[in-house]
Amino acid sequence: MTVETYLCIGCPLGCRLEVDEAADGHVVEVRGFSCKRGKDYALQEHTAPQRMVTTTVAIDGGLYARLPVRTDHAVPKDQVVALCRALRQVTVTAPIRRGAIIVPNVLGLDVNVIASRTMTAR
Repeated sequence: MTVETYLCIGCPLGCRLEVDEAADGHVVEVRGFSCKRGKDYALQEHTAPQRMVTTTVAIDGGLYARLPVRTDHAVPKDQVVALCRALRQVTVTAPIRRGAIIVPNVLGLDVNVIASRTMTAR
């Protein structure tokens, strides 16, 4: 049996979570959570960690040189670096409205990269 520890980010309490895993990979027990979100977070983080990604892309003709963007859903943690590398190659042209899809179905993950703010042209 192995024990993994996590710090819950599901709510402001920041519970210290422990996940017991049997030798066959089966989760035996989750301890340390104060709410259901904590237990769900521990199971998800232990079996298939995911992250929301927020970053910027280049923008031509905008008020600023970079446009803040984010994913509309969480992506597998092991794909975050590849996603950021792909976004370094993206350049959009102003004007852009907040919520506009900048990259649809990024890396084939069924996740869109969307604009986090409206960017007017200079």
